[in-house]
Amino acid sequence: MVDPNLKLMLKFIFVGFSSAQSIKLVLFSIFLTIYILTIIANFLIIIIVKLTPSLHTPMYMFIASLSLLEIFYVTVTIPNMLSIFIVKCKTISFEECMTQLYVFFSLGSSECFLLTVMASDRYLAICNPLRYSSLMTTKLCLQLIILSFLCGFSASILTITFIAMLPFCNSNRINHFFCDYPALLALACTKSSTTEAIFFTLSWSIVLTCFFLIMASYVCIFFTIKLSAIKQSKAFSTCISHLTVVLIFYASVIFMYVRPKAKYDLNKDKVVSVVYSVVTPLLNPMIYSLRNKKFQTAVFSSVLRWSIPS
Repeated sequence: MVDPNLKLMLKFIFVGFSSAQSIKLVLFSIFLTIYILTIIANFLIIIIVKLTPSLHTPMYMFIASLSLLEIFYVTVTIPNMLSIFIVKCKTISFEECMTQLYVFFSLGSSECFLLTVMASDRYLAICNPLRYSSLMTTKLCLQLIILSFLCGFSASILTITFIAMLPFCNSNRINHFFCDYPALLALACTKSSTTEAIFFTLSWSIVLTCFFLIMASYVCIFFTIKLSAIKQSKAFSTCISHLTVVLIFYASVIFMYVRPKAKYDLNKDKVVSVVYSVVTPLLNPMIYSLRNKKFQTAVFSSVLRWSIPS
């Protein structure tokens, strides 16, 4: 019989990426650079949106909120990964591991909801432009942003509660660079069908529902664009940017979490995890804002204003 208090005495050890020390140093430099660029790029978006009155619209408020989310998102995982590269034996307590897992899942769920809200915003702007200003007010925009975060952080509570109740006694070596569900499930020493069922149900409910709602919004958008050649170029530019972010994020998340336990391959999962936890947060500001002409103009104007003494 498994001691129910065993998991409280464990300190997990991260395996990370198995490679020579010289390669680890190269990876450390690459991921540190990505982390710094991600933080700078997303902070830049938040600052520019805040300081530019012309960007005080729902679309850019959603983008700034996504940037804030991405800053927290990469901070949960990348610093942990970097420490694994330079520390011989990186450990984490059970409580810290569960906290990291909860925050990571909550931010990921919040991003699913926020991307869905952003698709709805584009749907209203393109398919119902005459009523857009009256429907998507600043107040509603802020409420939707807050609701996305509240739903994301609420949705993860049940799953994390059941994961925290599992006894971990098979090993204390996490084959990952942060505390993730598949890697932790592999360490459980009892059958966890209830935990798996809850996690799988929530994954399907959140990820696939949000994804299908986004796709439905864009089907309507593209039909509207097809019938209106005048606004085709601008609409396509905005929509393609959003769809690129959505497809990169959802493709990796669906592969990771919307599948049965039998399909888990922890070594491959680590590589896929890099896509949505490291690469996507860097691509988002580049795809979404830094390639946006209106945003580029705002950046240029801000640089001139800051560089030229009043």
